[in-house]
Amino acid sequence: MTEKTSRASGEEAAHPSTSAVASNAPVILSNEAGSFAWGVLAKRHPALIQQVRDAFPYGPRQHEALDALLDEITNGAVEPLAPAERDHERWAVSGQEYFGRSWYDAPFLWAESYFYRRLLGAVGYFGTGPWQGVDPFAPFKKAELGGDAVEEELRALDSLANVSAEERATALLHASLWGNRADLGFRVAAGELEAGDAAAPALVADDSVLLWQLLPVGVGSTVAVVADNAGRELIPDLILIDHLLEQRHADRVVLHVKPYPYYVSDAMTADVVDCLRRLIETPGEASRIGGRLWKAMAAGNLEVRTHPFFCAPQPYGEMTEDLRGEFESAALTVLKGDLNYRRLVGDQLWDATASFADLTTYFPGAVAALRTLKSDVIVGLEEGTLEALERSGDAWRTSGTHALIQVRQ
Repeated sequence: MTEKTSRASGEEAAHPSTSAVASNAPVILSNEAGSFAWGVLAKRHPALIQQVRDAFPYGPRQHEALDALLDEITNGAVEPLAPAERDHERWAVSGQEYFGRSWYDAPFLWAESYFYRRLLGAVGYFGTGPWQGVDPFAPFKKAELGGDAVEEELRALDSLANVSAEERATALLHASLWGNRADLGFRVAAGELEAGDAAAPALVADDSVLLWQLLPVGVGSTVAVVADNAGRELIPDLILIDHLLEQRHADRVVLHVKPYPYYVSDAMTADVVDCLRRLIETPGEASRIGGRLWKAMAAGNLEVRTHPFFCAPQPYGEMTEDLRGEFESAALTVLKGDLNYRRLVGDQLWDATASFADLTTYFPGAVAALRTLKSDVIVGLEEGTLEALERSGDAWRTSGTHALIQVRQ
């Protein structure tokens, strides 16, 4: 492997999905200088604090709290939430092993999640004052949604209006897969999705044939889609959902979003509404799609749901029973994005050829992962594909230039 991340002394992966595979893959930490996880904590998080500070006219109380958080993540140890905080008990349980230790020595997945919870606390999102419920990432989402790139991509939908259903399905699936990858648009030809040397394709795993086989036309099934990012990624997710409903691959789609801001651009209900309005306001095919989705929500064919677990630092193997029941009743659950993938297979340094199917046997019902690669975690690759990727010399695991579609039925 090109990146190495150490494991806390004596700490083993605790994930129900690993029973069929050797479970000694190191849990990813952030304590190796130069690693991807280290860079997130050491560079991305401090920069984000500054960006959030600059995006709003916060008062002295918020500025002092942001300064304290910055000092803690760069120089101090992990501190627990105050006992009066609304979710103090939940975080006290999950973080009991990490409080008082360096942020870099906590599991990367937990440390990232807790950072965003602390950031929300610093700006007063959960408080009773005037900043209660104000999304600190909203300016970033709105700027992306109103950009020229989104306009160009939405207008490109007109060229798909008259192609075959199969071609349209391929184009829209790949648009949802690549999400906010600049310059992709809604290209029809699958060959255009390959980048660079054909021996090291941009699409490193492709189970799209199996995905469509699990969604035959006219069966009357329900599909669950667990969203990742808002804005430029959520729009193609919604367009794909419209295709599933319009072409009768599903009679009903449940779109799961975050209950409150989580990571920088994760989608909430408000972001779904913003995207629908953006579609409707764009002339042509985009407007027609937006109108159909709006009506689908009114009729109950498209339902938006949320759950506290989507903002938790645990893997999906520890999901609550009510959420497990929802996924079990779906013909297919589609998990979008990098964070969902890390929670699905475990945020560990698996052998890249480890079986995706074996690592997800615990998941209730059929599951599909659509993900651009933006972290170290990867499984399910063919040996030849892995060798070609390693020979390329690229930071293929983390650069966002490669993607995968993996399905376990």
